[in-house]
Amino acid sequence: MKSLKKTRRIQIILVAFVSLGLSTVVIGYALRDGINYFRSPTEVVSEPPKETELFRIGGMVQDGSIIRGEGLEVSFVITDCWNVVPVTFNDILPSLFEEGQGMVGQGYYINNTFEAVEILAKHDETYMPAEIVNMQESQNFCNLEETTDAIKTNTFTDG
Repeated sequence: MKSLKKTRRIQIILVAFVSLGLSTVVIGYALRDGINYFRSPTEVVSEPPKETELFRIGGMVQDGSIIRGEGLEVSFVITDCWNVVPVTFNDILPSLFEEGQGMVGQGYYINNTFEAVEILAKHDETYMPAEIVNMQESQNFCNLEETTDAIKTNTFTDG
């Protein structure tokens, strides 16, 4: 027969593991809607997400692409040098949002257009979101001016 100390110790260890497991499940359940994945325009074009999926997209705002509609409606194009994605937004843009700057938006990809519900790139002219810096390094990012010219003339080169 086991001693009372051994039995109590085993009970405490079991309760600790069960508590740890339950807390992991509760945290995972609470975060399931709060986790949004960041994607580049190339990833969105190559594997379009479901229309109901809320996600983040980031890239550079293409020069000459910002078009202001009625009221707060704005449309523009973002690029990562290889692909472009049209974006629509119907709210107030950050004051420093402009062409040629990095941008991260959150929204839905519907009918080949990213419909942003929030523009997250509130930056000064020297700041670039970490996701975009990482994307540039991993994809050997090219010059934005060269990309804009290539998009206008539809002539892309490697790198």
